Amino acid sequence: MTEEHKAAANPGQPKGVPVYQRLSRCALIFLLLALSGIIFLRRNIITLENLSYHTASMLFQPQNSSHPAIAQKGPLPPYNNHTICSHLEPTPDEALEDRALLDAIAWPKPPAPTSLNQTSDPVHSLFAILPSKGGRERRVGDQLEALVQMQDFLGRPKHYGGDFLVARLYSPELGAGVAGTVVDHLNGSYSALFPLLWEGPAQVTITMVHSSEAVAVLQRLREQRPDRFFFQSLFRSGERSETTVCNMCLPHNRPQEPLCNYTDLHTGEPWYCLKPKRLSCDTRINHFKGGYKKDLVTNKEALLFQSRVNIKVVIHASGPDRIDVLPRKIDNPELENRSIKPGPVQYNPSGYYYKGSWRLFDGTPVRQFDAKSITQCLTGKVMNMYGDSTMRQWFEYLRAFVPEFNLRSTSTAGPFMAVDCQHNILLNYRCHNVPIGFPTIIASELRYVANELDRLPGGPNTVVALSLWAHFSPYPVEVYIRRMRHIRRALERLLVRGPGTLVIIRSPNLRALDKEYSLNHSDWFSLQLGRVLRNMFMGLAVVFVDAWEMTLAHHSPHNIHPPPDIIKNTISLILTQVCPAKKS
Repeated sequence: MTEEHKAAANPGQPKGVPVYQRLSRCALIFLLLALSGIIFLRRNIITLENLSYHTASMLFQPQNSSHPAIAQKGPLPPYNNHTICSHLEPTPDEALEDRALLDAIAWPKPPAPTSLNQTSDPVHSLFAILPSKGGRERRVGDQLEALVQMQDFLGRPKHYGGDFLVARLYSPELGAGVAGTVVDHLNGSYSALFPLLWEGPAQVTITMVHSSEAVAVLQRLREQRPDRFFFQSLFRSGERSETTVCNMCLPHNRPQEPLCNYTDLHTGEPWYCLKPKRLSCDTRINHFKGGYKKDLVTNKEALLFQSRVNIKVVIHASGPDRIDVLPRKIDNPELENRSIKPGPVQYNPSGYYYKGSWRLFDGTPVRQFDAKSITQCLTGKVMNMYGDSTMRQWFEYLRAFVPEFNLRSTSTAGPFMAVDCQHNILLNYRCHNVPIGFPTIIASELRYVANELDRLPGGPNTVVALSLWAHFSPYPVEVYIRRMRHIRRALERLLVRGPGTLVIIRSPNLRALDKEYSLNHSDWFSLQLGRVLRNMFMGLAVVFVDAWEMTLAHHSPHNIHPPPDIIKNTISLILTQVCPAKKS
């Protein structure tokens, strides 16, 4: 018997009234109350959910925080977020930062093409290595420039920019490679710039990831269709179960349907599921990826995303694509100065490969670690790793040297733990909260990284490693900015209460692309998130691991999960930060 039935059948009726009349009267009253309650709830459940959300936002409004990463040049106009994922009005300081971050990743928009023939074609496009000034020999320390001229499918030069190109200089003979930077001249031509960092042969390769016309489609999808990747949750009570769709953008997409509001009270991060028809919101069991929505682009737009046609296709050279680099001369001051300042645009990468090992551009030695030295380095340390599966790769690599403690996690989402009691080593991995497209995750294991960081004491023996990006690409950039802002504030609090805590932040990396992955998880999305990430944490006492350059400079095919060789170099890089070489 339900609580409502018990209340309706409560004794205390006047004596002398026949039992059947009392029962009939109670049943009629209960029926009227029940119908009124159902109508009331159906009309007002969304209003109630929104009210509870706004109340929680007022009670747990994060404190304002200005950050030196964003340099303001004069007053900016007010920033208004009108995307369908908008939930919280940013404070004035947050709005200024949002505006500056979005301005920093602004991308030129091309005119609308009338046919595929008018769009960028990597096969017709060409690049040429420009001669050095005065025709002098090229030496270590110089800068190499290649000029790219984009053409359409009819072989006509393009006259506007916006193509997404990546560039790499490498030497298979030397196991060397470095990522280049591409400068868009906004007239159909581009400059690819490379520092010359090793002696010997070097070869240029330039790839068109997406045409400018394809990037315009990606921009539209990101702003207008963040629901194109959806999630689901299972609700269960007894033998009854239901599965519903979940996302952070549901309130604006489905205003006519009742919702379950799972907005986090501490961070204000929103998340919603369609309410089950016959179950309550607190019966949610798990979270899992639902899939991709189809038919998001027109037939004409679909032609812009063809493998081996205009997705990650190499642009050929009009002449030689290889050079020979001579050693740096140090006996002639004029040549030495020329090598240090090779041209008007100086590009400094984070590092490069040489003989298969990653070296830092600033000259800091990267130590090489074997099993014994890894254990020595981690002795007495607690390393907490948070993020997506690219961070789980770090845990899986270190797990080979630190025994795993079985937490009986049933999926790749974790959480995972490795413990070496003899050497006092503790490694933890936990995935970030929604939106995350892992297989089934128990709802109680979904934790926001900012909240987890607030639980850490920190200190000189604590290492925190973060990698959050791969699952945010379908959403407007403001969603990522908001999440990183919460994490930044949590890190600021951690570094105050636990001085000496080492914080390592991993950037996005390149991945293999086809049409579906391009529309939802393109490298262009990752590039933009990576720039936001670096800007937001610049000036904070953190160490960046540039996984973008480490994957672009490497000879391996692009993969969301970089191969073991890159992971080994990455672990050597971070352990060098954990255990720097002692100065003599």
